[in-house]
Amino acid sequence: MQKAGLLGHCVPAWKSVRMASSQMTSSRMTRRDLLANKVALVRASTDRIGFAIARRLAQDGAHVVVNSWKQQNVDQAVATLQGEGLSVTGTVCHVGKIEDPEWLVATAVKLHGGIDILVSNAAVSPVFGSLMDITKEVWDKLCKDKEKEERMKEILQIRRLGEPEDCAGIVSFLRSEDASYITGETVVVGGGTPSRL
Repeated sequence: MQKAGLLGHCVPAWKSVRMASSQMTSSRMTRRDLLANKVALVRASTDRIGFAIARRLAQDGAHVVVNSWKQQNVDQAVATLQGEGLSVTGTVCHVGKIEDPEWLVATAVKLHGGIDILVSNAAVSPVFGSLMDITKEVWDKLCKDKEKEERMKEILQIRRLGEPEDCAGIVSFLRSEDASYITGETVVVGGGTPSRL
């Protein structure tokens, strides 16, 4: 007679939970309206992490306002995202000038009636802005130095360098109703690095 241990009783329930979870995940993968009717202002959002976040928020149903300090960058980002069928507008804003971010927010509010999501940078939020800046600086250096890139991968539990899209999903999730009971937390998108704020 085979003994059914504690795990033996749990296996059928675990399988059904996993199946339900994967069905829910696949239904959410096809549902891209988590942020429907929301207006998102993503500062410094015409390339890298900012661009990936803008794209993801728009894919999830938000109308996104992108910006950069160069008109050419704004035009290219807007054309790319609108070409993907996403609801995006853009404007020029130099985040290093104190008056520009204030003007940007006021303009977005005037045009869209308000802002539901503001993804900022160092000019307003030094903690998150510093992290974004450090990520960009490290990435530029690693792209040029394969030896450093391999050493960095050894430190990371995931064993790969992060991509801008790795940050975009968590931003969208945290701004959706699915995260409505999460408050006062620091979420580190760091591939398993041992550092924490």
